[in-house]
Amino acid sequence: MTINEALNHAKSELKSHESGAFVARALMQHFCGLSKEQIYLKGGDELSDASEYFKLVDRFKQNEPLEYITGKAGFYSLEFECESGVLIPRPETEILVEKASEILSILSNPKVCEIGIGSGVISVSLLLNFKNLSIIATDINEKALELSRKNALKFGVSDRLKLVKTSLMDEVLGEFDMIISNPPYIARDYKLDDFVLNEPHNALFGGENGDEILKQIIALSAYRGVKILACEMGHDQRQSMQEELAKFGFKAEFYKDLAGFDRGFVARAI
Repeated sequence: MTINEALNHAKSELKSHESGAFVARALMQHFCGLSKEQIYLKGGDELSDASEYFKLVDRFKQNEPLEYITGKAGFYSLEFECESGVLIPRPETEILVEKASEILSILSNPKVCEIGIGSGVISVSLLLNFKNLSIIATDINEKALELSRKNALKFGVSDRLKLVKTSLMDEVLGEFDMIISNPPYIARDYKLDDFVLNEPHNALFGGENGDEILKQIIALSAYRGVKILACEMGHDQRQSMQEELAKFGFKAEFYKDLAGFDRGFVARAI
């Protein structure tokens, strides 16, 4: 069986998926260790161990996310390591990085903490943007901390990223100018597709309403005297966030994602 024949067969098997053709090709690139262009050029070559390639296709058919199968996730024009048990980075979180970067560009030697670092894409991207920046980041998930460590090493910023296993900032001392977070913010009864449900639930669900952890972060930021708070949130949480931020003395600017939904805020202490 040639590469093209295997690809066509995989596309047929995945035709019920909107992105089936893309997934079939991405899995082929991963399996062969070739670029998209090389796959085109070598399409007539025989595919050795084709059965192993179709095992990858079957994993996707069983609702395992593509990023977990390939061990890679694209974010901020970079390729990060990705592993089962850690939240997969989303494109909309790139906007949070941009918003945080705008703020950091005008601050002098800011002290920054990321709550819930996950795979590390936010902190690593910011550290790449600002060569003199250091960040303390937390997570309760040991696997997430280990993956963040791998990604920080991969991009050469591990010496400027301190990782702490703790809930929120419980084990982190000191003052901070800015807290950044993409916390769990989905309501407990919100229906998600099977692919997303294969991701860690403690990184997805924020409580009964979904905004509970965000509210804890807002209260914590006020208690710790943080000047700036940048967070991602659910598309239906603007009102609750606006009220909570005002209650704790923050003035917020909200931003939308590329689909036009409310997706996050940057808040400043008044």
